[in-house]
Amino acid sequence: MSAFTAAVTGIGLVTAAGVTAAETWERVLQGVPGNVGPIPQLAGLAYDFGYSVPPGRLDADALLGRSAARTMERFAQLAVIAAREALDQAGISTEDWNATRVAVVIGSAHGGLDVYDDATAMMRAKGDRRVSPMVTPLSLLNHAAASVSLDTGARGPSMGMAASCASGTSAIGHARLLLRAGLCDIAIAGGAESMHSRTLIASAIRAGTVSTHRHDPAAACRPFGADRDGMVMGEGAGVLVLEHPGHARARGARVLARVCGYGSANDAHSPAVPHPEGAGLEQALRTALADAAEAGVAPEDIGHVNAHGTGTVANDAIEAAALHRVLGTGPLVASTKAVTGHTLGAAGAIETALTVLALRDQVVPPTANLDALDPEIRVTLQAKRARPTRMTAAVKTSLGFGGHNAALVLTR
Repeated sequence: MSAFTAAVTGIGLVTAAGVTAAETWERVLQGVPGNVGPIPQLAGLAYDFGYSVPPGRLDADALLGRSAARTMERFAQLAVIAAREALDQAGISTEDWNATRVAVVIGSAHGGLDVYDDATAMMRAKGDRRVSPMVTPLSLLNHAAASVSLDTGARGPSMGMAASCASGTSAIGHARLLLRAGLCDIAIAGGAESMHSRTLIASAIRAGTVSTHRHDPAAACRPFGADRDGMVMGEGAGVLVLEHPGHARARGARVLARVCGYGSANDAHSPAVPHPEGAGLEQALRTALADAAEAGVAPEDIGHVNAHGTGTVANDAIEAAALHRVLGTGPLVASTKAVTGHTLGAAGAIETALTVLALRDQVVPPTANLDALDPEIRVTLQAKRARPTRMTAAVKTSLGFGGHNAALVLTR
């Protein structure tokens, strides 16, 4: 198959670090954790904090209209707001496009799980007749994709992508495949999550996957650190506008970056922990690099990796080992989760957008809170401060429960 690069012409971000891509990127470059603190619905649990969009900065009723906002769960609202920013940056008017040639692919790990929590509590307290008929559509994993399609009028392929914490990365990779297959000219792709479910957090506490540093939430997420002890959950959305290169060229679009490689693989090892040698991640990364090779990108061209880097003990070590086997110590590796939190199914999309910005500005962001690197980790970690770096290509990696792994290769 001939080389194919999808043109990235717009990005939109809503995160704990900011309510636009520019705000988020500025804070990421500063290496300062975003809005993180107690979460009311988690009160009384051993883990009771997390990252959330700065309060008072995002009025969904005002932005979306009260009626429309009431038909969307929080994660779908964030997806629509991010999609609007991405389309605006791309200079695309939904009134002028061919809606049948526009695809929407939005990933999420849990969708509207909070809706179930609330409905269950309502049913127990007041009976089944008080449960809203909207529970089903608002809780579905495809609800964000459906909401973006409805908001924009896009009538091409539309789907939710479910690959756990690799959902956002996989959504962008799949969108590129749709463009490559000629099934659309434009793809609105990314991920969205807003989920501080008490039930899920209780399970995560039992599994030992969340940080115990409730006394200092801003310092709790420590990707690749010697003292890391677990992830810190967050909410957010990241959306990219991808275009067929011919379509972008015909309308004179400014191309921010290009997606030239995608790989996806499963560990087939465990429902909860990654393969101890990172076999699936290595396969996904090698597949993405082989794909990118068709566009003339070699492994030695990779100057930066935005890693999954959750701050969990096993995950970070496994990911770093796989990156070292494939890319050695050449690329500057960073995790941005200490700034945004781990946004689960949205993480890969948010971090792909940040990778686009890193390529655009020729700078590698720091890994916030990385005070003491784990000596067993042999990749080159960028810590403390951002580093200007000349680079032509970068990689985004993601791992997820169920053994899901995904990798993207992007170029300037």
